[in-house]
Amino acid sequence: MPNRIRDDLLIVDKESFPYIYEENVSIQLIDGLVRCNVYRPKSAGPFPVLVSYGPYGKDVPYDVFSPRSWVDMNPSQKSKHSAFETPDPRYWTENGYVVVRADEIGTGQSPGVLDTKSKTTADAFFQIIEWAAVQPWSTGKVGLLGISYFAGTQWRVAARRPKGLACIVPYEGMADYYRDRCRPGGILALEFLRKWFEHNIASNQYGPPGKAAESWGSDTIDGDLSEDELRQNRRDQAVDNAAHQFRDKEYYASRDYNLELINVPLLSVGNWGSICCHLRGNIQGFVLAQSTHKFLRMIVGRHDAPFYTDEELEVQKSFLSAFLKDDDYDGWTKGNKPPVDLILRKGNIGHANPDAPKLFKRRSENEWPIARTQYTKYFLTPDKRLATEGPALGAKPHSIVSFPALGTHHLHTGHIVAHLNVSVTPHIAGPVPKDIDLFLTLRHFGADGEQIFYTGLMGDPAPLCKGWLRVSLRKINKEHPHHRDYLPHRDYFAGDVLPVIPGEVYPVYIEIWPTNVVVQPGERIVLEVGSGDSQGCGFFTHESEERTYDRLGGDNHIHLSERYENWLSLPLIPQT
Repeated sequence: MPNRIRDDLLIVDKESFPYIYEENVSIQLIDGLVRCNVYRPKSAGPFPVLVSYGPYGKDVPYDVFSPRSWVDMNPSQKSKHSAFETPDPRYWTENGYVVVRADEIGTGQSPGVLDTKSKTTADAFFQIIEWAAVQPWSTGKVGLLGISYFAGTQWRVAARRPKGLACIVPYEGMADYYRDRCRPGGILALEFLRKWFEHNIASNQYGPPGKAAESWGSDTIDGDLSEDELRQNRRDQAVDNAAHQFRDKEYYASRDYNLELINVPLLSVGNWGSICCHLRGNIQGFVLAQSTHKFLRMIVGRHDAPFYTDEELEVQKSFLSAFLKDDDYDGWTKGNKPPVDLILRKGNIGHANPDAPKLFKRRSENEWPIARTQYTKYFLTPDKRLATEGPALGAKPHSIVSFPALGTHHLHTGHIVAHLNVSVTPHIAGPVPKDIDLFLTLRHFGADGEQIFYTGLMGDPAPLCKGWLRVSLRKINKEHPHHRDYLPHRDYFAGDVLPVIPGEVYPVYIEIWPTNVVVQPGERIVLEVGSGDSQGCGFFTHESEERTYDRLGGDNHIHLSERYENWLSLPLIPQT
């Protein structure tokens, strides 16, 4: 039997693992407690600390939570205590770090009300970081490292500036709860929220019986809760988002924060293929953070896999060494690392090609957006093309237009805006439409006429990028300090709702999420405009009770004429 020392709920395992393992350590909060597992090197400390905090279950084995991801994962990252989207304890303790993995309030072994992405969870995360910084095995320096949920929460807590927080490394982490995750363009992305909550969150709530029997972590150490107690102790993110529409209401306002308050060293790692959830946040987080040392690194591949590759581990390890160990052997503080490290997508290599990071070249830049960007307008024409000249008389509405690449290679990297003149007319004997939902997709076609797909968040075939807008929420706040011509700012407040009247033509600006592609001679970029989801969304679709025939029924039109200019502004980077 392993030599174990039990002190109430604390188990210290000294022999079974190459690290000291402490299970269910209680952290007392101002208004409750959370439980965490602590993994410590066996050598003499103290050590810097890597903290992760989330709702997926600190004790749920990686291979149980996501078998598909586990199969493809780097063998060096597989261990007894590997958990989905978090640092592997064996690897990081071997490299001289303490790993603290905490169950979010209301999940796993942490009692309380399950309310993901809430102020309550951010308050707890803040206190966990300050707790980790003052433990006897800690040097006082805490870093944050993780993917997706374990990245998105980093932005929020870093803006609170807890004592001891020394750096953050958010991999694929949305930053804006409303714009990036729940209501891009003001349109509810319900399917993802519903599936995510049902499969990943509710299954790990604090208190249900039978977890151990299903290998879903351990049974709740404080005892089971009744169905009524469980129901009262959880807030369903899908239900709550469906019930709230505007950012100035308490539900969204309580989850908001200011990215400009982030001042710790930052390595934001975004994925070009994460076109419906995280990508926008990684870029905006980098742009708005006020950190002296901040870096944007772009990757490709499936959402979960790159984080654990040898190449990315080396990047993580050198960055953390610089800011947690004061050993900057790779030059992060010395100007040896570019502020922006891009990966350039060029050619058709297949959407699920694991060698993509090696086949696509890297390129260093000094800033984002790239200073030499030429924002170039391409106008929609009656013959379904995009041209550099304005529209002609007699134009007719179209939903899909395209244009050939120019004669030389061009790199499209950055933010995209579409300007359309739209209207709606009712169907015969149909209801009077009250709104228009616009769904835009940018697609890449090779010289052979075949569409080039890239790897999406879940490994699915993805187009270049997408954008959305609910026309009643078209109001732009040009006075906001974050507004840019290439990135229109919308507040999405209740008072911003504007009428949509049949027959009226409304000029609208649609934010299309940033992208990167090298367009070669003979290739084409195609703009697709529709009134609903199209290929490339995965389960980030937008069907809900808000999108009813009574509200949106009718025919939507794009008006093209000398009077109504429609264009797509593309970020062109001259090749050097």
